[in-house]
Amino acid sequence: MTATAPAFWQRKGWRAIALLPLSALFLLLSSLRRLAYRAGLLASQSAPVPVVVVGNVAVGGSGKTPAVIWLAEQLTRHGMTPGIISRGYGGQGAGVRCLSPDASAADVGDEPVLMARRTGCPVAVGQDRPAVARALCAAHPAVDVIISDDGLQHYALGRSVEIVVLDERVLGNGWCLPAGPLREPVTRIGAADLVLLHSPVSAALSAQLGNVPQAPMTLAGDCFVSLGGQAASPIEDFAGRTVHAVAGIGRPQRFFDQLAGMGLTVIAHPFPDHHAFTPADLAFDDGLPTILTEKDAVKCAPFALQNTWVFPVRASIPDAALQPILETLSRHGRQAA
Repeated sequence: MTATAPAFWQRKGWRAIALLPLSALFLLLSSLRRLAYRAGLLASQSAPVPVVVVGNVAVGGSGKTPAVIWLAEQLTRHGMTPGIISRGYGGQGAGVRCLSPDASAADVGDEPVLMARRTGCPVAVGQDRPAVARALCAAHPAVDVIISDDGLQHYALGRSVEIVVLDERVLGNGWCLPAGPLREPVTRIGAADLVLLHSPVSAALSAQLGNVPQAPMTLAGDCFVSLGGQAASPIEDFAGRTVHAVAGIGRPQRFFDQLAGMGLTVIAHPFPDHHAFTPADLAFDDGLPTILTEKDAVKCAPFALQNTWVFPVRASIPDAALQPILETLSRHGRQAA
């Protein structure tokens, strides 16, 4: 659950119950919208190449960005040339934009900049997903597959594969907006091609998922890197030390818990997701190290504050999870040809 999410989303209390009529209306409208796309009453636009959507049914951080990075790296390793599209949430720019090597998070958003730097793949952003996909392919003709970051509900863009990243803690009370955090009911996940489980799920949720293929996903790192990138330090060098941990992500507590689990004493500083950091946000006067997430570091790098470190993490997912994706993309690629 995001740090700014209403507390009542976690429970089926009176506040959530009072909003159930609006949730029922939201669910009805969202279901009709999806049916309209499936029936052809609303047109889904195909991209020039196959599209893999990575998304979630709930509001809040569930690990989609690391999953996108993992997928881009794996597809590249298998001889493909992926491109990435994203809404560019948090960026101030307008329209469709293909990222340049010096793109700033203030213009295109923090996640697109991070994905571009980590993968080396072409990245484009904008609210109109079909237009973004076309622009990316036009600017980079070698791209033969598109990964859509957080695009599960963007049915205007056709897709060949759907991957849902699932963290049960983000599902809250299991009700749709505004009584709960769900954009679509949990049963929607059963239509996906793959579910990446960011944490173990309960027996009740497992039953709801049905027979959809599932794979575990963990996030792990082995070192801290200075904000300017000039130095790296093993995790062991920070064990037992007190640090300021700063996070403007969907679920800051997960980052704080991870650091604490590695033996650090954490002074937590949570900020809203996609927070626009300023030097004052990191101006601690006690000489203790400050540790940031990678996503926040792309916005804080211009400050280059002394004794500020980044904790890079990677998604660890079994290789077997990739095989059905490759097979589906191969079929769609032949059909497109």
